[in-house]
Amino acid sequence: MIEALFPGIQHLQNTHPLVVHFPIAVLFGSALFYLLVPLSSSEALATTAFSLLIIGILVAAAAVRSCIYAEPGVILASSVRGYLLEKHQNFMIMTLFIGAVLAIWSIIARPFLRKGRALFIPLCFALLAVMPIGVAYGALMVYDYNAGGHAYPQPIEFVK
Repeated sequence: MIEALFPGIQHLQNTHPLVVHFPIAVLFGSALFYLLVPLSSSEALATTAFSLLIIGILVAAAAVRSCIYAEPGVILASSVRGYLLEKHQNFMIMTLFIGAVLAIWSIIARPFLRKGRALFIPLCFALLAVMPIGVAYGALMVYDYNAGGHAYPQPIEFVK
């Protein structure tokens, strides 16, 4: 039944590609909304940012878990594994950590803190800076080294 609805799913090595796109979109949206809250003073915007952050951190945790679970089975040359996969994992774990700090802080000061904005806002910028770097390493693995499919014989060696 699943294969009939999603024919491409049979070519996936693991579930990680099904999960990763949600936290990227939701955490970006949350951070951007949090950056707009001080400019607008909108309670609705703060609540939206808070809700997106909580959802984003939950799906980010699922994405990191799926990555750690799938990592041993991903067919990559050791050069690619060492250069790209480890950096991808490290940046995405940093993203999860920054997001978790923001989420815990937001739960305590729900929906948007009145004190401590001088640190909270730079953490939002840090999230927006760290996450795309990790995403870029993941994209390099998938699109340049075929980490997500069977288009080329494996493993493909890393080249600069």
